[in-house]
Amino acid sequence: MPQYSDDLFLGPAQTAMGNGPQPAQSTFTGSIATTTLTVTAMLSGDPIQIGQYIDGTGVTNGTYITAFATGSGGTGTYTVSTSQTAGSTTIYANGNALLGDPAPMERGVGPLGRIYVFDVIPQAKLTTNISVAASYATAGNATLAAAAGTKLTTNTSGTSVIQLDTPRAVAITIGAGTIADTNITVSGYDYYGQAMSEVIATGTTQSTTVNGKKAFYQVSQVAVAGDCGATVAVGTTDIIGFPVRVTDAGYLASVGYNNTLARDAGTFVAAATATATTTTGDVRGTYVPSAACDGIKRLVVGILLPGIAVGPNATRVGALGVTQA
Repeated sequence: MPQYSDDLFLGPAQTAMGNGPQPAQSTFTGSIATTTLTVTAMLSGDPIQIGQYIDGTGVTNGTYITAFATGSGGTGTYTVSTSQTAGSTTIYANGNALLGDPAPMERGVGPLGRIYVFDVIPQAKLTTNISVAASYATAGNATLAAAAGTKLTTNTSGTSVIQLDTPRAVAITIGAGTIADTNITVSGYDYYGQAMSEVIATGTTQSTTVNGKKAFYQVSQVAVAGDCGATVAVGTTDIIGFPVRVTDAGYLASVGYNNTLARDAGTFVAAATATATTTTGDVRGTYVPSAACDGIKRLVVGILLPGIAVGPNATRVGALGVTQA
């Protein structure tokens, strides 16, 4: 995702749009029963984050935290990826990304007229380029398989993931049958390496596609809660995620698509600003172009950046949105 920014300075004023991701490391006392981690005491380090891998006596190798339950960074309960039993022990968690505030500017006036040019050519969406259609008689994880517009890779934390061409929402396609409403939990990472999850309900309509709301960059797991009565396939959508937080359509200075001078009449959804959960919207906002993406049409969006995103009083939340969940 290229970024081109033009600044007008009336004095020395260095800026930075956010800091690089830093590893979140936590040490706590906890135990595990099936997929529930119970934390009874925080010992040191950062607050617990979704996506952290955990290690300790009796803990299954490769286990990571998939969701908050009663806990939200401290004592309480959490959901983990692997069912197991582990007695109370010291647990070490690491691997998620913490994003810092943008670096402070030097004294001076600037930047004036700061704009982020989001320039991307999204690939065509496909209903099966994350996981092909399969039936699930009981709860289980979908087999991830890359196809057109995605690729199988290993991210910086050592996790095998399906990486999308650009941050975009995920689609669940349901086959024919007598459908029971079933939750599909998609887990993965955003463009900045923050772990994130979204629960997408299949609904009860057969032969239909249900779109998620959050823009994933990497998908690490798709968990099907049980038999929905039909096949389940997982793929991409034309819902494209912004790289910076956009809370109002007024901040979209220009929206160009398919080499057309007129402003594109697509669909904008503002960033979700409340505490993120597995059912809230995207923390930076999304856009659906007026015509289907095809790997040829270019989307160019000029995003005006307010003072909370750049400048001496900028914050990480102002620039990149609330912490993913």
